[in-house]
Amino acid sequence: MGRTILAMMVGVALAMATMLLFEAGYGLLHPLPAGANAQDPATMNAHIAHAPLPALLLVLGGWVVGALDGGLVAALISRRHKRIAALTVGVVVALGVVAVTSIYTHPRWMQIAGILLPLLASWLGARIAQRRAAPTP
Repeated sequence: MGRTILAMMVGVALAMATMLLFEAGYGLLHPLPAGANAQDPATMNAHIAHAPLPALLLVLGGWVVGALDGGLVAALISRRHKRIAALTVGVVVALGVVAVTSIYTHPRWMQIAGILLPLLASWLGARIAQRRAAPTP
């Protein structure tokens, strides 16, 4: 069980790093105006409301790719509980999406996709890891 816990921690850390990279891309596509306070929810809500679709899709992509690569790595590290390790990463990402979208207003489609797609992506990561671990006949 210790290896599974380690796997989940590594998977979540990788997912977070991936999401941060995608968020950096969002910042390049849709930078905050000079002097804007990123800590102010009203400022961030207005900023998100005016974000172009490609920037929003990039953030959603970060959530999905983060859950996929984090889930895959968690499943590869875990010996016995590959699916549990991977899905835990997806659940953590989905809970992060719930937290972020409850603080800052995001489009409804993004909220729904941001919860469902990371769960699916982490499941896919587990499937890939299980197929890789399965002996070939």
